[in-house]
Amino acid sequence: MDIHHPALTAAAIVALAALLCGVGMTRLKQPAILGYIVAGVALGPAGFELVSNRDAISTLAEFGVLMLLFVIGIELDIRRFAARWRVAVFATAIQIGGSVATALLLRHLLGWSFGLALVLGFAVAVSSTAVVIKMLEGSGDLDTPVGRTTVGILIAQDMAVVPMMLVLDGMTKKGLAPMDAGKVVFSVALIVALFWLLLKKKRLDLPITSRLVQDGDLSPLVALAWCFGAAALSGLMDLSPAYGAFLAGVVLGNSGQREAILKSAHPVQSVLLMVFFLSIGLLLDFKFIWKNLGQVLLLLGMVTLFKTALNVGALRLLRQDWPSAVLAGASLAQIGEFSFLLADAGKAVKLITANETKLVVAVTVLSLILSPFWLFTMRRLHRVAAGGVGSLRELMGMLYGREAGVVATVARRAVRRLPRRRRQSADA
Repeated sequence: MDIHHPALTAAAIVALAALLCGVGMTRLKQPAILGYIVAGVALGPAGFELVSNRDAISTLAEFGVLMLLFVIGIELDIRRFAARWRVAVFATAIQIGGSVATALLLRHLLGWSFGLALVLGFAVAVSSTAVVIKMLEGSGDLDTPVGRTTVGILIAQDMAVVPMMLVLDGMTKKGLAPMDAGKVVFSVALIVALFWLLLKKKRLDLPITSRLVQDGDLSPLVALAWCFGAAALSGLMDLSPAYGAFLAGVVLGNSGQREAILKSAHPVQSVLLMVFFLSIGLLLDFKFIWKNLGQVLLLLGMVTLFKTALNVGALRLLRQDWPSAVLAGASLAQIGEFSFLLADAGKAVKLITANETKLVVAVTVLSLILSPFWLFTMRRLHRVAAGGVGSLRELMGMLYGREAGVVATVARRAVRRLPRRRRQSADA
């Protein structure tokens, strides 16, 4: 009897690789999701080719996105968001409008198609909720006024993803179909109405859910039933399943069962999100990046600088002080995980080609990896600017002098430990 199970072996290796890469990133004080992407790169076609069929895990990855939006909805504090909704909503509107307008202006200069310009405009406008919250937690800024403002903007961006996906799904060569434009308006109006109703009530009472979550075995299934049931209902209404998952989360987040559901949903969400980010790593094509290195790096630099300037400008326009605007603007300067969904939506309706999808994926992954370093740089740059600087050399020394000193010290110690002959050849 053949007892060899290659599929189970591969699944075990994938889980172990994701765990090790996630632990490695957290040790470096980076979000674990970056480690999952690295694991996907290592195990996929660009690495050891252990996982060559991305379609086999795409369904689980989609479930991970639904669970992410579901948990975001649960964690959304309606009243705290309502206190800052003007800054969050108007900043998000400026980000989307500015990103799309700039992409359309660059379209002729860089030879982009209309579809690529629109998808890139939408993708650039969305930041990474998971990465930003992790960075704010690490710096101790999450529960400060600037942290709450940043989280409010992230929530507004997450809510805007659904209408953007509906726009892309409804795009044709002649533009947005009237029926699909009506869906976008309806989805926005429904969110506004739901928020208004929830603000009127203190807490919702869900008696059946309340009884079921008291059972430790059934509690996780209750969370899954709410998430995927609402997603299926939204899909039957010809709306995005992600939209239904988010609304279900918002309803549960304002009920007496919030804590129990959140506790049950988090472990499932962690596993499914690992699969989602692993699948992103499988998409990363190093041959494509190397062949188009100039375009990828140019777009990455443009996106990082543009998003920072746009975010800071929007927050200053909304009367945020300079330190808060710089910190929030730099925190939101990366492209977020929902950009992959937007790229997939654009590809599905043939707005962008397979190669253009690879470009969006490459820039997004590099942007996510770069974001902690960029925030660190902007923090120091702001402090240096406040004290004054005389030259570029002095500026670089003040920005990275401490880290350069540590690297130099480690290198000197390593050289001293070399045998004498090898040390002489190293000095030579």
